[in-house]
Amino acid sequence: MAFTPTSEPINELKPMPRDGGAEGQGHANWLMSRSRAGQEVPHQSLLLLRFLLVNIVAFALLAAVYLQGWIDAVLAGDTTYLSVVIFGVFLVGLAFCAQRVWRTSRELNQIKALDPLESSTAADYLAKLRGRSGEARALFAANLRLKLSHRIAIVRHIAGSLVLLGLIGTVIGFIIALSGVDPEQAGDVQSIAPMVSTMIQGLSTALYTTLVGAVLNLWLMVNYRLLAGGVTKQLTALTELGEDHARA
Repeated sequence: MAFTPTSEPINELKPMPRDGGAEGQGHANWLMSRSRAGQEVPHQSLLLLRFLLVNIVAFALLAAVYLQGWIDAVLAGDTTYLSVVIFGVFLVGLAFCAQRVWRTSRELNQIKALDPLESSTAADYLAKLRGRSGEARALFAANLRLKLSHRIAIVRHIAGSLVLLGLIGTVIGFIIALSGVDPEQAGDVQSIAPMVSTMIQGLSTALYTTLVGAVLNLWLMVNYRLLAGGVTKQLTALTELGEDHARA
């Protein structure tokens, strides 16, 4: 039996209707429009660039402080080395924040340059919303908000712990300062000098640890606010994209 070629071009893909021909065609048109829009995204990774800019400036200021000799003064004044511990906790928090910023920036890029045929967080979210009612979409959006908030909560907790560690250093410093005071020997001239030395050492520990904890908390909170703003944009973009997708 002879084979009769079809008159339609083989490179045209006809979309499968979802519930009906018109609705399936509308959804296919939405997919094609999103694919074309993803190729025209002018700016990407803005969140990551802001994060890098903020921390480059912050580390430059830290280097200037080091060159002035102030960091050496802190290390010499804090005999408990609690300031070093606070700085180590800060670096852990900054590393967590950098990882969250990179992930959020990548997912924002995927939303801006969405290709529904490629696997991504946005594509998976849209697949869950396909054919859902308005109440179900609102529930998915609420769950997504909780998930994204939980993802970045550790950065806020670490930033808060820096202040608490500074306050602990304040208490330890005052304990050191008061431990060298002996009221019975206050009238002895030879005993005053050691007591004053111990008091100064304790007050230095108290003030330096408080200062280090407060400054590093401010630094990490700036990064957290930047990350939280990116997560808010991600949530808003996904919610709007889901509603647009549902109406297609």
